[in-house]
Amino acid sequence: MQIPNVTLLIPILQTAVGPVILISGIGLLLLTMTNRLGRVIDRVRILSDILVSASDEAHIAIDAQLRILWQRARLIRTSIALASTSALAAAILIIALFFTALWQLQAAILIASLFVICMLCLIASLIIFIHDVNQSLTALKLELEIDGLKDI
Repeated sequence: MQIPNVTLLIPILQTAVGPVILISGIGLLLLTMTNRLGRVIDRVRILSDILVSASDEAHIAIDAQLRILWQRARLIRTSIALASTSALAAAILIIALFFTALWQLQAAILIASLFVICMLCLIASLIIFIHDVNQSLTALKLELEIDGLKDI
């Protein structure tokens, strides 16, 4: 295999910049999602401590909140897994771009497939993330109703 000179590598690097930026953006999404997951876990711990000494009426309300928090944790976990899969597909895409260019392979189907997988995983992750945000608003409404603010 002949090693290409730098002038031949520049277009490959330019092509790889897009997926690199995508990975960076996904990394920021993952940071947000993991922070949300941490907040859910912290809230579950607080409610679990309160649950031990709660009255029967409060017990029912806290149990309802814990159920929503469990659903949210599962949604966020799924969203994180899909976003991570998207970043992984983008990283593999970068490697595939380099190898196909260096070895002058015809792998358009592989490259297109990796890109589509990346985008589909990202789209699914964002849809699930939006669902988590809606669940958090449901939990907030429930908490406000418990506190006597039912007219919201």
